[in-house]
Amino acid sequence: MYCINAARYLFQDEPIEVFATSASKNQPRFREVAEMTSAILRFPNDRLAAFSLSFGAAKVSTYQVVGTKGDLRVNPAYAGDGEIKHYLTIDGKTQEQSFAGRDQLAAEFVYFSNCILQNKQPEPSGQEGLIDVRIIQALYKSIETGGFVKLQPIQRDRRPDMNQSIKRPPVEQEPELIHAADPSGKS
Repeated sequence: MYCINAARYLFQDEPIEVFATSASKNQPRFREVAEMTSAILRFPNDRLAAFSLSFGAAKVSTYQVVGTKGDLRVNPAYAGDGEIKHYLTIDGKTQEQSFAGRDQLAAEFVYFSNCILQNKQPEPSGQEGLIDVRIIQALYKSIETGGFVKLQPIQRDRRPDMNQSIKRPPVEQEPELIHAADPSGKS
């Protein structure tokens, strides 16, 4: 889901067709869920997003946007805490930029709570989730059929943007919280 959201957010658009394929080793833990899946999302104006995910591979959390003049690599891409680094390469020259970690869940909880208290509709709305589910269902259909699956266009009046950003510092474990959770004082 993170890969789908990242592509939709970066392109500020919705995919028009998708393709996916899955593979699994002959292990009991992969009987009900595929070990790995690779997908291609085709967006309007001949833009493609491709991603692979796996339960059986080494942990990797990165994405790369490749354009006509260079590329941007983000690592880690989907971290909930810790420093995030951007590597922007244009004409063979790379610039690195670091961003301090922040608590994404706390910001989401604060925002959603405020929506309830102020009787406002949250954005991203439930429509975001429905769009994700629609894309995931099309990816499953592609795996079954072995071909691309077209998606009907969706009319959007709004989409999430940086103006909604709420910055919260990363959660640090306070020594007194550790002691309260473990009366022996051992962590």
